[in-house]
Amino acid sequence: MYLHNHNMKKITLLSSAALALLLLYGCGDKKQEAAPAAPEQPVLETFDLSKEKMSSQITLPAELQGFRQVDLYAKVASYVKELKVDIGSQVKAGQLLIVLEAPEISSQIAAAQSRLHSAEAVYTASNATYNRLLETSKVEGTISKNDLDIALSRKSSDYSQLQAAKASMKELQTMQGYLQIRAPFDGVISARNVNTGAYVGPQGKGSDLPLFSIQDQAKLRLAVSVPEAYTGYISDGDALSFTVNSLPGRTFKGKITRMSGALDLKLRSERVEMDVVNADKKLLPGMVAQVILPLNAKDSTFVVPKTAVVNSAEGIYVVSVKDNKYHHTGVVKGREFGDRVEVYSDSLTVNQKLVKAANEEMRNGEPVNP
Repeated sequence: MYLHNHNMKKITLLSSAALALLLLYGCGDKKQEAAPAAPEQPVLETFDLSKEKMSSQITLPAELQGFRQVDLYAKVASYVKELKVDIGSQVKAGQLLIVLEAPEISSQIAAAQSRLHSAEAVYTASNATYNRLLETSKVEGTISKNDLDIALSRKSSDYSQLQAAKASMKELQTMQGYLQIRAPFDGVISARNVNTGAYVGPQGKGSDLPLFSIQDQAKLRLAVSVPEAYTGYISDGDALSFTVNSLPGRTFKGKITRMSGALDLKLRSERVEMDVVNADKKLLPGMVAQVILPLNAKDSTFVVPKTAVVNSAEGIYVVSVKDNKYHHTGVVKGREFGDRVEVYSDSLTVNQKLVKAANEEMRNGEPVNP
């Protein structure tokens, strides 16, 4: 009886172990059946193409210049006799600035005056002689026609000599007028390069530097070179803003009044000038300014995310989706605004569906992956 019971216990233990193994094996199978599923395909994100007017701005360097500025030189060889103004002097048009001295011109004028008086006397005599002969010749047979012609010829010759003497005198007087240099317009003396007694002239060392430089600072001109890519955004009469480093926090205004209408062959830019009223004289000629150039599109353009444009060896294009297939459309990129960019193409249409994140793997004509 003891043995039988002992055998029964052994059989019971073996059965329990076998059952445990079966349970473990069954659980293993269930774990294998519950393996993770494959990840889902990412959703293809598209958007409807639309047009809009974009606005941005760029800053271009520019230079302020006097609206009118000129360097004054001596026309004749002379010496500085008297200076009437100095640097910073406000001058009016026609105001005497400097008196020069040239003794030889005074001597030449005296000689010319003497020749002029002599020519006047000779002409007066020959003219009187001719008039007397002309009156006498009215009585037939008193004066021969030959004598009258000789008198007329002498009168004409003396008249020519008189006119030559007057022209010579006038020339010397004009030269004498060059000894007084006057302001050509209202302005400020911005430079002085001579002192009293200095030799000046049209040639030689005395002509190296100008006597004075005058600038009209009541109104300035702002010159800026606009790159070719931005010339389509400006036109004559546009108002622009600018700043200068020496006056932080202040913004000035100017209006485009002159455009060159051609590109500089070296810089490939168009020279644009603006007139700037400078009533308070805070702005100075020669200052460097920063012109704020607004880039306001005149017409609506297609604007897409930068990620929608593919730049590959095949060219620049966007990818559209039609009939569940990819289609490439070549484009030309325009201005960029943060994460968006203008694109141009005759093949693009409003509401066309484009891929937001396009790449080179999206082949032209291939089906869109589900």
